Amino acid sequence: MESAAKIRRKVLRDGRSIRSVSRETGLSRNTIRKYLKDGSPPSYQRQADPVRHKLCVFEERLQTLFEQDLTRPRRERRTGVKLYELLVQEGYTGSYSPVQRFVRDLKRAGLGSGDAFIPLQFQAGDALQFDWSEEHVVLGGIAQKVKVAHFRLCHSRKPFVVAYPGEPQEMVLDAFVRALAFYGGVPGRVIIDNPKTMVTYVSRLKDRIFHPRFLALMNHYVMEPVACTPAAGWEKGQVENQVQFLRGRLFTPKLAFDDLESLNVWLHLRCEELGARQHPEQRDRTIDAVFADEQAELRPLGRPFDGYVEKTVRVRGVPPSGGPV
Repeated sequence: MESAAKIRRKVLRDGRSIRSVSRETGLSRNTIRKYLKDGSPPSYQRQADPVRHKLCVFEERLQTLFEQDLTRPRRERRTGVKLYELLVQEGYTGSYSPVQRFVRDLKRAGLGSGDAFIPLQFQAGDALQFDWSEEHVVLGGIAQKVKVAHFRLCHSRKPFVVAYPGEPQEMVLDAFVRALAFYGGVPGRVIIDNPKTMVTYVSRLKDRIFHPRFLALMNHYVMEPVACTPAAGWEKGQVENQVQFLRGRLFTPKLAFDDLESLNVWLHLRCEELGARQHPEQRDRTIDAVFADEQAELRPLGRPFDGYVEKTVRVRGVPPSGGPV
């Protein structure tokens, strides 16, 4: 299904021709047309649990060896081949390629390099950031916790928030449908954390397996999911800053409403009002003014995604007619 989503993004988002995508991927044009026509995920039945890569049990050891080398003079550091040979001596039975990729990713991450953080720049319509926060409110006279879904368009800084009683997957899907309707279009990608409702597996090599239903949402809107590196919150720093800002701006002192629906109507209005604030980079313009330009770069919304959640259940035998269920 992830391959189908990539094909849809190449054609529907990037404007590539079916012929060029066919040449690049080796897929027939008819197959590509089928992916473009049907945005729903293919149904399949997993026959066995996925097999983790042989390097998985050695990833922590390999990272330790890499970190040890960082304390040595450059000329004394071990190459990827040397690290691979050492792992083989310790029982690793896989090939060299996964070791090479793992070491390359560690170098790219700048582990131990002390490099300064460089703020990320985003083009109009490029990216949306998402995160959850937990807030305390009073609903119907009862103090309780709610989960708040935070969205932020990275170029214009336009915020959107919506509250839920929890954060199960059906509420994740509903939050995305509401946010995209609020923005009136679809950005190219969304930057997220790695919650189980969206990402089912993360390796130390940063490989991701996205949840099928979340991937179906991405496929429907032709949007690319980008999961942050674990413990690298700066990769979605805009929305994390928004969580702290809106906690003080909107949720302090504690809000009180009759019900969750009334709370969300009030939050929607506050998001509209926040657009009148000065843009943090284009200081001669408001967030709404920049958003108007960015909205023109968003792709059409289309029909909303059906955010049902599939669950596998065991069905008991059907009782005789008239008997108890």
